[in-house]
Amino acid sequence: MVGRDPGEARRSATSLELFFDLCFVVAVAQASMGLHGALTEGDYASGVLRFALVFFTIWWAWMNFTWFASAYDPDDVPYRLTVLVQITGSLVLAAGVRGAFEDGDLHVITLGYVVLRTALAALWLRAALSDPVRRRTTLRFAAGVTACQFGWVGLLFLPAPVRLPGIVIMIAAEVSVPVWAQSAGMTPWHPRHIAERYELFTLIVLGESVTAATVAVRSAFDRHHGTGSLYAPAAGGLLMAYAMWWLYFARPADTLLATTHRAHRRRFTWAYGHYLIFASATAEGAGLAAYADYDTRRTDASPAAAGAAVTVPAAIFLVTVWAVHLRPHQKGAREQIVFPVAAVGVVLAAFSPAPVLVAGALFAILVVLVTVPRQG
Repeated sequence: MVGRDPGEARRSATSLELFFDLCFVVAVAQASMGLHGALTEGDYASGVLRFALVFFTIWWAWMNFTWFASAYDPDDVPYRLTVLVQITGSLVLAAGVRGAFEDGDLHVITLGYVVLRTALAALWLRAALSDPVRRRTTLRFAAGVTACQFGWVGLLFLPAPVRLPGIVIMIAAEVSVPVWAQSAGMTPWHPRHIAERYELFTLIVLGESVTAATVAVRSAFDRHHGTGSLYAPAAGGLLMAYAMWWLYFARPADTLLATTHRAHRRRFTWAYGHYLIFASATAEGAGLAAYADYDTRRTDASPAAAGAAVTVPAAIFLVTVWAVHLRPHQKGAREQIVFPVAAVGVVLAAFSPAPVLVAGALFAILVVLVTVPRQG
């Protein structure tokens, strides 16, 4: 399993990687449903915290495999079988999401995560045997990933009051492993391939957002026989989904990554910053579903709280896409200010009579401001 050529022409996602992503859709959907339920019940702080922690396990497992496969992907039988084991782990993880949300039960989700990560550690060991030039890096990855799994299992035996600080420590340990490992030398990842993989996962979370909102609105229509009050949120939700897609794909990421290949700090910022992009896009669907519940009187949330369930994740998406994905491309002062200003407007839309529609309109205006000057 030697490293692939980072300058390889026409490198694209494989069918196995697409299958891997498809199975992660289940986990993303479960996380969105859990957040929707928490928002509907008014469990805002605890629900958001649990969503953030659960989504971290989903995103981190997906991201680590993505970067590994960009550097090492022989596509032989042992490799395929190991990836299928990781997919199995993702499905177990997805099965444990509901218990983690409702009861704080981490046993099933930890089991799935450990299966995922142990299979990845095995791939790093295989790479260490096959790629002597990068052996220090690959062995550090294998050792770091393995040590973290012992830590996650150990958390299950801690008393509940100290479990949250333990989770925070483990997250810090997990995100430190790639920094430590690649300080011994870079793996031969492919900029265009990585950009495409992130783009595909962006489509997954945007699709989940649209699906969650559509199901909620359809259910509300069925219960209330086509209540007209849902037309405005449905239109606003569509505007936001379309605009989120448009804004994310406004600039090619591979040119940015080709630059960050020589500037490691910016590359890590881009890669890690996508956690907020993916999580906020997923949370947007849950927020739209919760707003549909509020609009049909299935929840006692205040108007501002119901609106904020939609506008806050939308604003986080805007700011993060701008900060890590678009801002390095932008030169003029005008381009630098429109995203933060739009994000503030989206947050304030929570206090308007039609928060989803107003936020959607602001997204659409932002798309026009970003697109028209470039077309002129």
